[in-house]
Amino acid sequence: MASEQLQTNSQTSLQIVVAKDFSETPGPRARGEDNFSGEKFKENVLRPGFLRAITDDNTILFVDLDGTEGYATSFLEAAFGGLAREFGSQKVRDHLRLKSDEEPYLVEEILRYIDDAK
Repeated sequence: MASEQLQTNSQTSLQIVVAKDFSETPGPRARGEDNFSGEKFKENVLRPGFLRAITDDNTILFVDLDGTEGYATSFLEAAFGGLAREFGSQKVRDHLRLKSDEEPYLVEEILRYIDDAK
């Protein structure tokens, strides 16, 4: 679940820190492949936080990707692409912000998964 709530200007921000709220060692795509799969992250952490964010148009879900051992592309696609397949790419883009200082390219990669979700 989202770890904290922040107030910034006219927007409220819910925050998920993947390393703290899920795992420092995210795994592959499917729930059956690993205890820390992209599907499990989406279902147990990302989706509940996103549902809280979309209840108010002024709320953003901020996801901090730093502090992990890295991400499999299948994890990222299952989690963020899966969220976009469920809620629509535009809605996810409207309510989601990403941070990755350690691996900045991840933000653009995730945005591609969101945009390409069908």
